[in-house]
Amino acid sequence: MLPLDLLQIFKPLLWVIPIILLIGIAKSPWFKGIIGEALVKLVAKIRLPADTYVPIHDVTLLSIHASSSDTTQIDHIFVSKYGIFVVETKNYKGWIFGNEKQAQWTQKLYKKSYRFQNPLRQNYKHQKALQALLDIPLEKIHSVIAFIGEATFKTSMPKNVTRGVGYVGYIKSFQDVVFSDDEVRGLVAKIEEGRLKAGRETNKRHVAGLKAL
Repeated sequence: MLPLDLLQIFKPLLWVIPIILLIGIAKSPWFKGIIGEALVKLVAKIRLPADTYVPIHDVTLLSIHASSSDTTQIDHIFVSKYGIFVVETKNYKGWIFGNEKQAQWTQKLYKKSYRFQNPLRQNYKHQKALQALLDIPLEKIHSVIAFIGEATFKTSMPKNVTRGVGYVGYIKSFQDVVFSDDEVRGLVAKIEEGRLKAGRETNKRHVAGLKAL
């Protein structure tokens, strides 16, 4: 135990510790990811009518090469008569460099550069897992990348790589009906039935699969 006089000196500083911990959490990729997904969910709830675009969030599926720990986690799925939209959320700041063919993209923040997986490739795995579950043509499953935050694209990006609420406009740009109302209901039911139960065990299994890559 600290001597009483030292305890009295440090006591006024004890309130600083929780604040430091909270700041550290707020800056973590995990927390930023949660905030980004929450923003996408909120905007979609306002801008994408649920009677047309059925939302399913935070879906973990067995991947197409399923092993004991091989899963894929999808941030958002919107099922509609215009197709299925698979949305991958990225909450990044700074300049973003990349193209469709690169395995990794670059984030430049101030004077530092960071590499991260090409989200188009990441989302393609999600599309394939969903296709395997639903047994439908891949062209009816659309990949959407939503950068939430103060990111600026410094290279030309495909239309399905969006900033801010741009993902809403991209989704609404599809107007050709490809599924009937009954098919939409059936697809939603299949996804709900095929998703792994949310919880600690599913999260542990997904993280173990990522580490094995």
